[in-house]
Amino acid sequence: MGVAVLGHGTVGAEVARIIREDAADLEARIGAPLELRGVAVRDAARDRGLPAELVTTNAEALIRRDDVDIVVELIGGIELPRKLVRTALDAGKSVVTANKALLAAYTGELAEVAEARNVDLYFEASVAGAIPVIRPLTQSLAGDKVNRVVGIVNGTTNYILSAMDETGADYGETLAEAGRLGYAEADPTADVEGFDAASKAAILASIAFHTRVTAADVYREGISSITAADLTSARALNCTIKLLALCERVPSVDGKDRVSARVYPALVPREHPLASVNGAFNAVVVEAESSGRLMFYGQGAGGAPTASAVMGDLVMAARNRVQGGRGPRESKYAQLEIAPMSDILTRYYVNLKVADRAGVLSAVAAEFATRGVSIAAVRQEGAGDAARLVVLTHQATDRALADTVAALDKLESVIAVTSVLRLEGSAE
Repeated sequence: MGVAVLGHGTVGAEVARIIREDAADLEARIGAPLELRGVAVRDAARDRGLPAELVTTNAEALIRRDDVDIVVELIGGIELPRKLVRTALDAGKSVVTANKALLAAYTGELAEVAEARNVDLYFEASVAGAIPVIRPLTQSLAGDKVNRVVGIVNGTTNYILSAMDETGADYGETLAEAGRLGYAEADPTADVEGFDAASKAAILASIAFHTRVTAADVYREGISSITAADLTSARALNCTIKLLALCERVPSVDGKDRVSARVYPALVPREHPLASVNGAFNAVVVEAESSGRLMFYGQGAGGAPTASAVMGDLVMAARNRVQGGRGPRESKYAQLEIAPMSDILTRYYVNLKVADRAGVLSAVAAEFATRGVSIAAVRQEGAGDAARLVVLTHQATDRALADTVAALDKLESVIAVTSVLRLEGSAE
């Protein structure tokens, strides 16, 4: 069984090593030898610890070789991998990829090609590294109805928020430290602004709800506006702050299910299982009708953990080819409508800097009441010329809360609306 690996970065190098060094075990598990036919790279002159005959800069030629049965795509990006993966599928090769950005944009297109050519397209490593999430959703829970998937799926942002919570440091300082320790890229935008998590949310929502969801369908906010003061307020409420990817069924006015997929920082009560997921670790909680709440936890990134997920897919794809079958197809039968963010019900935390004088609280409360946003609790912090009001709401639509914040901004007694965050994982 011939394998072509596209890319020899941290993950690609580990995959190539495992294929070569664990050949006997892999053959026993698959029922046929698994042989590395070649590794496509940008610069063949670099010493990669591989025999020269295995290294090539011509990925397309490698894919088209008759002795290649499975292609492992690990080069990243979107358009070039899209072309190469399509080439592989069109040529009747099974494909394993860890490319969440590619899948969040083109899963439907690629799945259709795989279906037409009767080959596998596996992507367990695209979400949460070594943590098995895709296969449980597509196989173990295939007979159940999944209602909600919520998780911490980006290690960089979880490290930053965990460190801010533990040390009291501000965002900029903690981001710089994350970069020094290797947890943040030189350009951290994809992570800290939620793009990476949004791609993963699109993949999870598509699988969980049998509906094609792309990254463009995912509402997204990042963590760059989170301050040390927000974490201090969260601690006072017995909460922490996490960047969450949330995918769930939400009813429409006529009672039909819709899909919501969104990514944003949120207050999470300390007693919630996701609150204790710290550092660069990931976790995903799945809520289904029959099985209830299931939690998957582990290392969400890194060469070895991600390679573990890739190798799991590679073994499955190889077994299928040996046995003359293939794995689960794309399930898109439901095709549920995407719910707009403005319709989503959530609890909110609103932090206001206000004039410290009589009548301010009643004026603020009136703006909430006018727009149908019910206040659950209010706490005042500080005194003097200005004070802070921390308001927790009951569930309200995003539209109603946005209208309320716009009105508060215009109040003469409100100096600034300094922070608005959602509260997830609390009973109401």
